[in-house]
Amino acid sequence: MILIRIHNILAICFLLSTALVFGGQEEKILRLQIGDETLRTKTMAVSAGKIYAANTGESISFSEMIEEMAQSRLVYVGETHNSLPMHQIQAKIIQGLYEQDRDITVGLEMYPITQQEPLNKWSLGILSEEEFIREGQWYVNWNFHFGFYRDVFAVVKKNAVPLYALNVPRNVITKVRMRGWKALSEEEKEMVPELDLTHQDHRTLIRTVFESSDLPPQMKGKGLEMAFEGLYRAQTAWDETMAHHALSALHKEGGKIVVLAGSGHLLYNLGINLRAHKKSQMPFKTVVCVVIPQGEQSVKISCSLADYVWGIAEEGRPAYPSVGLRFKKFDGLDNLVIERDPIDGVAKGSDFKRGDVVLLVDGKKHRSINELRMYLAQFTWGDRVAFQLLRDAKEVEVILDFQMADVDSEYP
Repeated sequence: MILIRIHNILAICFLLSTALVFGGQEEKILRLQIGDETLRTKTMAVSAGKIYAANTGESISFSEMIEEMAQSRLVYVGETHNSLPMHQIQAKIIQGLYEQDRDITVGLEMYPITQQEPLNKWSLGILSEEEFIREGQWYVNWNFHFGFYRDVFAVVKKNAVPLYALNVPRNVITKVRMRGWKALSEEEKEMVPELDLTHQDHRTLIRTVFESSDLPPQMKGKGLEMAFEGLYRAQTAWDETMAHHALSALHKEGGKIVVLAGSGHLLYNLGINLRAHKKSQMPFKTVVCVVIPQGEQSVKISCSLADYVWGIAEEGRPAYPSVGLRFKKFDGLDNLVIERDPIDGVAKGSDFKRGDVVLLVDGKKHRSINELRMYLAQFTWGDRVAFQLLRDAKEVEVILDFQMADVDSEYP
């Protein structure tokens, strides 16, 4: 239904941020008996449009939830990256907490700490949306349409809330996945704390997601354990890193920080939230959304999944289509190059090939990945875009048709 067909280890990492839709393997993930020992054996029925408190298993109002968060120094709000309703919920929570106490900060998974300056400018109201997307290299740092996050950035700018990048460049996490934390340079170790890989409940969660995936043949058999350990190092590195930088931002700003991250980094309070709590002992609360399938009145989930669970109705399709094309830039070549055969988004099943050189898009040349993705972000369902490509020394035209594919998703 929602789980993605897996083509490489990064796609499995994306699984940890996909929509928590009940059914099939997702049922197993949402009913694990891990996390809070007082709640792990209990379940609660969740319906769309309602918020549930884990400690009682009963629905509560939005204002009650915000009031209960008053003493929490850290508030984590999960997301599926291409779910507009979840980002609207994030924006509503930020606004509610701001009205309760203006001394708040927002931390973002989407940006590495090397890109902090554009976030500062946005909070100060210096940049327009287009200027921010361009200067902050949104479509280089993050593969998801800015429109999904527009409400979040609007509430931040309106209230001049400080924004902090929590992540690190992707190549650093890749190095951890492939070679381990000790392979990092001293400079990289300053960004990524040493990893604790021993937490059994967290391992159970990640292993369950891993085994729920449609693994490619090369990741089965003898390579299975090696693949899992690499994935687990990467996931832990992300969690440790974002926890470290969230606490750093909190120490600088004081008050409360609202951390926005993929739900897989927060489930069962075993990810960023656990790592930050171990380091600080500060009180925290976590909110995740569970998608209720069409035709279902409610679903039962583990009470230990999060402090608050917000039920939302299943979408027919995402508000903004995912392109599914990844581009590379080579030194000495003005043109962009298709990085891999498309495996998702609207490009899935089309005639784009790894190594294609992009000559023109709708008759225009694009030398920047961010600029090309900004151009493609203008299109919506039903639109078509013409690519002129150079392949095997011949020019070919491929039409990108913005139609719903089997899987509509991208991953960072």
